[in-house]
Amino acid sequence: MKNKLALYLDLIRWNRPAGWLLLLWPSLSALWIAADGFPGWHLLTVFVLGTILMRSAGCCTNDVADREFDRHVKRTAQRPVTSGRVSPREALVVGAVLALAAFGLVLTTNAFTVKLSFAALAIALIYPYAKRFVSMPQAVLGVAFSFGVPMAFAAVQAQVPVLAWVLLAGNLFWVLAYDTEYAMVDRDDDIRVGMKTSAITLGRYDVPAVTAFYLVFLTVWTVALWTRVNLWVWAPMLVVALAQVVWHFQLIKDRTREGCFKAFRLNHWLGFTVFAGVVLGLV
Repeated sequence: MKNKLALYLDLIRWNRPAGWLLLLWPSLSALWIAADGFPGWHLLTVFVLGTILMRSAGCCTNDVADREFDRHVKRTAQRPVTSGRVSPREALVVGAVLALAAFGLVLTTNAFTVKLSFAALAIALIYPYAKRFVSMPQAVLGVAFSFGVPMAFAAVQAQVPVLAWVLLAGNLFWVLAYDTEYAMVDRDDDIRVGMKTSAITLGRYDVPAVTAFYLVFLTVWTVALWTRVNLWVWAPMLVVALAQVVWHFQLIKDRTREGCFKAFRLNHWLGFTVFAGVVLGLV
């Protein structure tokens, strides 16, 4: 049982929290914006635990969907499902249990948020297969990883205003930026096995495109929140965020596996920086 638990924790990437932090920061930012301040302990708990559970469930379904491809990629060849230590059926059961637990949390909110959760689940299930047919599957992931924004507004206000969709669109560009960095790590392997990614589609324009994606994300959120936050707080946050964009450019400009993977793993700090700007800017 101890060995099996260790395999399950590896399956959901328990020792790599960067993945769920990338989901968490925009969702929490949206919660604060929707509530115009602290959203309350109930919603904070629901979104923190729900984010961790759904990201973990997503890892299970993604590994099952990609197991044939992952065997040919050095970085993913030893994942539990790919290596055969966890069966696909077993992984799907674990994923289903985690998703049901997340759904239980959503049920403590309101009917509109519950309805939106079905759309979020559908998009999350579509993404692993988008990599076979869509030249920029990271855009599909962008919608999936940004759907916490409208759900946060729904949970607080029982509606999804235009502002929520604008913030979702802006956050989508952040996802495009960091997941393209992630795809740059495996580009050679992905080309060999026939996987479609933004890193392959963008080709030699990958580095300037990633930089542009970051800038679009920060621009959209700044314009959208211009009248909502204290600009004396937001401006220093923006300087710190832009410094991180420059840092990311330095890490990926030579397109080394190590540099691109490090850039990807550091993205949660950019998300935290924007979250801090929102929280302090609304005080």
